[in-house]
Amino acid sequence: MWTRIAHFIIKYKLPLALLILLITGWMGYHARKAELSYDFRGTVPAHDPDQVFFNNFRKQFGEDGNIIALGLKDSSIYNYRNFEKLRELCVALKWIDGVTNVISLPQIKMMVKDTARKQFVLTDIFPARVTSQEQLDSLLNESRKQKFYFRRIVNQDNGAIAVLITLDREVLNSDKRIAVTNEILSKGEQFSRATGIELHYAGLPFVRSVIAQEVNRELQLFLALSVIVTGIILYLFFRSVRAMIFPLVVIGIVVVWVLGTIELLGYKITLLSGMLPPIIVVIGIPNAVYLLNKYHAEYAAHRNKLLAISRVIRKVGLATFLTNLTTAIGFLVLLTADITLLREFGIVAGLNVMATFVVSLILIPGFFSWMPPPSPRHLRHLNLKHLDSFLGFVDAAVHRNRTVIYLVTAVVVVLAAIGMWRIHTVSFMVDDLPEDSAIIKDLRFFEENFSGVMPLELVVDTGKRRGVIDVRNLKKIEELENFLATQPDLSDPVSLVSFVKAARQAFYNNNPARYALPDNRERNFILPYLKGQNDTSGLFHSFVDSSLQVMRISLQMADIGSNKMDSLISRVVKPKIDSIFAGTNITVKVTGTTPLFIKGNSFLISNLKGSLLLAFLLIAVTMGLLFANVRMIMIALIPNIIPMLITAGLMGYFGVPLKPSTVLIFSIAFGISVDYSIHFLAKYRQELHARKFFIPVAVSNTILETGKSMVYTSVILFSGFIIFTFSSFGGTIALGTLTSVTLLISMFTNLVLLPALILSFDKYKDGTTAHLPIDDMEANFYTEEDDQTIDLNKIRIHNRHPAAE
Repeated sequence: MWTRIAHFIIKYKLPLALLILLITGWMGYHARKAELSYDFRGTVPAHDPDQVFFNNFRKQFGEDGNIIALGLKDSSIYNYRNFEKLRELCVALKWIDGVTNVISLPQIKMMVKDTARKQFVLTDIFPARVTSQEQLDSLLNESRKQKFYFRRIVNQDNGAIAVLITLDREVLNSDKRIAVTNEILSKGEQFSRATGIELHYAGLPFVRSVIAQEVNRELQLFLALSVIVTGIILYLFFRSVRAMIFPLVVIGIVVVWVLGTIELLGYKITLLSGMLPPIIVVIGIPNAVYLLNKYHAEYAAHRNKLLAISRVIRKVGLATFLTNLTTAIGFLVLLTADITLLREFGIVAGLNVMATFVVSLILIPGFFSWMPPPSPRHLRHLNLKHLDSFLGFVDAAVHRNRTVIYLVTAVVVVLAAIGMWRIHTVSFMVDDLPEDSAIIKDLRFFEENFSGVMPLELVVDTGKRRGVIDVRNLKKIEELENFLATQPDLSDPVSLVSFVKAARQAFYNNNPARYALPDNRERNFILPYLKGQNDTSGLFHSFVDSSLQVMRISLQMADIGSNKMDSLISRVVKPKIDSIFAGTNITVKVTGTTPLFIKGNSFLISNLKGSLLLAFLLIAVTMGLLFANVRMIMIALIPNIIPMLITAGLMGYFGVPLKPSTVLIFSIAFGISVDYSIHFLAKYRQELHARKFFIPVAVSNTILETGKSMVYTSVILFSGFIIFTFSSFGGTIALGTLTSVTLLISMFTNLVLLPALILSFDKYKDGTTAHLPIDDMEANFYTEEDDQTIDLNKIRIHNRHPAAE
């Protein structure tokens, strides 16, 4: 089969190249329209009961994670000139397109009783302009009486002030959020320059906008770095400009296909799929390394360029197909995940890994058929003394010191197993950022002064219509809110209870001592005012449903991580809820962006674990189809499982938590590391047939020839992934570091342990080897007689004179 494929590719290389060029142009047209995704939801399945409940909550009450918070702590803000600048800032922020509301100290309102119309009226405490310090001090004293607002936007202990900016829902999940965030930053910087007061920025929309911009910048940087690094390494290995440029052209084509695929499938570029271009660069280059190395080796053997190209396709084609297949399996198994984000990533990655194989197999031989034959300088890498010495040392160790190899492997595996037991799982709303980053420092500011900014919601269902205005129910809910207010990681709650308390205070002429729930007697006087109220702002309906049966309690909380979050909700909040509402029909459910995000990360980890196990099984099945021999399957898999164990052990020893970015490492690394085994075993089977089934010589020849490509590939993969360690995000750093280390270890296990296992266990009593399915697929091109199946006289290639490079 591969003989016919080689004949077809060589004969029709020009039409095939033009076809790829046309496809690339079409993909490029669609790639221009690929958009970034700014919706961070989707990690919890849509049919999950908690997700369904939260979706209904959002339809009923609106978004909960739509607030950007600005904070400051500086006594000079209470100078009337600086305070006036703060008021001007709030006004300017409210005029930004996409901002629906701004709440801060200069903007707070007072509820006033209108006895004539039997309703409450909201009036501004601070006028349009404060003109003196005495006026400001007097107004501040009045503002301190407004308990509904004051404790939530002002820290009464140290005077810190928060500015809460509400974003429109349409802006929240679109690219407009970036522009709004940047404009808020611009207004804030103008304020800081005018007053000398430092502002702190937080809130999910702000944090995610800043992170999205930084990730986008880093991905462009890493794509450029991956191309530069791999290009330099290719040149150092092959000493040829064309050997450097052509593989990069191939990878560039596939990168365009990646972006085109995303658009054609109706997806958007997420933070996960945005990593694919640099990953494709790193994964795709090994195809070129194996093809180029084999081409040079064949040409050096017989100095026939066309024959060398033909043998490259026939002898390396199957192994390269299988290596790309196993890598693609590592991604495609993500299709089984119940998470849209992972499924999109998996199908785009899997399809384009196989596209990398097709494009490489067509274009690289085609390119070199048009180019002059390799010069002696280009072939020098085939006889690198240091590399030959290293591979000779490995060969000797494998034949003479297998016991030592097994003992060292056993010790390493035991140590890795101990480290694995130390792995812990944890995730944060704002994850992977260094502690000294501006975002983390600003989050800490809000956690210290306002108990955090992460949204948390409780939905109270009283079980009957108009149940939320029953004073007995309100008393129960107040008891819960008072308890929540005592928790150090939670802010003071905001709900209908707060609104009713403020109404009672207003009824008694704004007396702060009256900020409490009305009793049954007072209820009869105050309710007529509430019934006559016009909710033009929509504030009331954002906390209570139309039937007055269901209400929300809104809080902010610190980013305490998944473990503490689970403990707080399950061991503290829920038991208290059960205690307070025991014997009633009232139910309370915890929801909101924060708990759903934490649950989403747990789903991601669980799905990635399942996908990794499935990838392992599918790759094992692939090995089984090739070798039809349990012994050979185990021999092939053991050298690739051990690097995974070592990586897991290192994570445990160095305290790297198990989270989506680190679990993904295993799926990627396992699919790639198996490539080493396939190339090694494919060459081993060829040598076994060529050497009349004499295993020691077959193993030695395989180490000395395929070992070079494995070392080259390992260096490229290590260098390609290690560039991710220059990221400012911990997850990307972990992905780069651990994947690089895993693949480097995998190279050694496949170069040392794999041949040792072959020598120890691939033995037969009659001195021959069993017939394997892989032999049927490769039997047609192990001997040179089959070179005659291609009629060289019918294929004309213009043999240019060697060009200076």
